Amino acid sequence: MQKRSNAMITITPTAEGKIRELMQEEKDTVGLRVYVKGGGCHGYQYGMAFESVMSEDDTVIEKGDVKVIMDSQSAPLLAGCEVDFRDTVQGSGFEIKNPQAKTTCGCGSSFSA
Repeated sequence: MQKRSNAMITITPTAEGKIRELMQEEKDTVGLRVYVKGGGCHGYQYGMAFESVMSEDDTVIEKGDVKVIMDSQSAPLLAGCEVDFRDTVQGSGFEIKNPQAKTTCGCGSSFSA
């Protein structure tokens, strides 16, 4: 059974708008999956992908018509995170701020908990 949560992670208004915009371009998308996998220079690495199917044990955060999906193994490592979208001279992309991360790499894509 999928769990619905409004408090597990925070999605900034900027990220919410960008997710909505990108979802309109993707066919059959139900939401953005945010996940953590082993790897990177600090043990864990963040990942994101548009999802067309949700699993039974997924946690879903809904912000208006935008859904952020996390699998049961990633959800505890993402608890308290903020998902933002940054558009700067150096580049643009989603950024995850994780208060649980003890250390992060310079590019911000891996962390240790």
